[in-house]
Amino acid sequence: MKRRNFLSSAAASALVASAVPLSPVQISAQTSDLIFPERLRAGDMVGVITPATAVADPDRLALIERTARHFGLRLKMGRSAGRRMNDYQASVNERLDDLHAMFRDREVKAVFALRGGYGSGHLLDRIDYDLIRRNPKIFLGYSDITAMHMAIHRRSRLVTFHGPMMLARFTDYTQQNFRRALFDPAPLGRLTNPPETNELRPSYPLRAVVRGQARGRLTGGNLTLICQTLGTPYEIDTRGHILFLEDTGEEPYAIDRMLTQMRLAGKLSAAAGIIWGACQDCAPRDYQPANVIPYSLGEVVNNILGRLRVPVLAGLTVGHTSDQLTLPLGVEAVLDADAGTLEITQAGVR
Repeated sequence: MKRRNFLSSAAASALVASAVPLSPVQISAQTSDLIFPERLRAGDMVGVITPATAVADPDRLALIERTARHFGLRLKMGRSAGRRMNDYQASVNERLDDLHAMFRDREVKAVFALRGGYGSGHLLDRIDYDLIRRNPKIFLGYSDITAMHMAIHRRSRLVTFHGPMMLARFTDYTQQNFRRALFDPAPLGRLTNPPETNELRPSYPLRAVVRGQARGRLTGGNLTLICQTLGTPYEIDTRGHILFLEDTGEEPYAIDRMLTQMRLAGKLSAAAGIIWGACQDCAPRDYQPANVIPYSLGEVVNNILGRLRVPVLAGLTVGHTSDQLTLPLGVEAVLDADAGTLEITQAGVR
């Protein structure tokens, strides 16, 4: 990413020539080749697939229909959705077939991942990206689905959506953002965390790790998956982007290791601005703590992201949190670390 477009910090003048800020005109040119899916309407059919971990529990599967009905949507389940598969090759083929079938089906207006977990990376070099490009639809998921977001964006140029899957908790805040992102063909505008019930002890504390503002296209997702795809044809492009990162269940030493890998790969210094999402369960284990480094998660974030010369905001609800934003990937956005906001200035649906 070619650095932020406008900076409140005097450090901007010290940036090297290779990090010249992108102007709004240049950013708009970068988004001109994007393909935007059509918005959802009440009564639309959505396809549900399991490109990652299978879900076989009938009690959990029953939640899918309740969720779709709440949003006024009709359901079409993938053939392998809800079925546990033990054969590796059969699993890959059936998950891939479900993905292709949903994008091929003219009645289906959106493709939702049932859950994340593990395994979406198996599909990346087998996906028919031309099929997706010819049949643009909303594609929604997060966590392990991050790998598919990156691959589809690079190969199909489709705007996809990082947001709650069909088995998410769907708090009122999550529902509100979900509706706005997928049903309303207007930019999402300024986003921040939900109102706190206890201002002294917030559930999702926000803080500016590095002060300032930045403009760029939005990209990001699960840190583990982003790191796993580095060095592949599907790795993330962070140049000129607002990069958001999130994870869950990782101890501080593991976060340190992955952020260091991102730094060494040049993905952090290329960013216009960075968001570190609220990280759930990312402390040392109670009974088997990893003492390979003596730092807390906050110290890890400061040690690595705090040394960058771009704005960095920590704590936004962009991942494994009960309250969750739905974010269109690839669209223009403005990060204000001082105000604790992310403004989406371009609609993700048409």
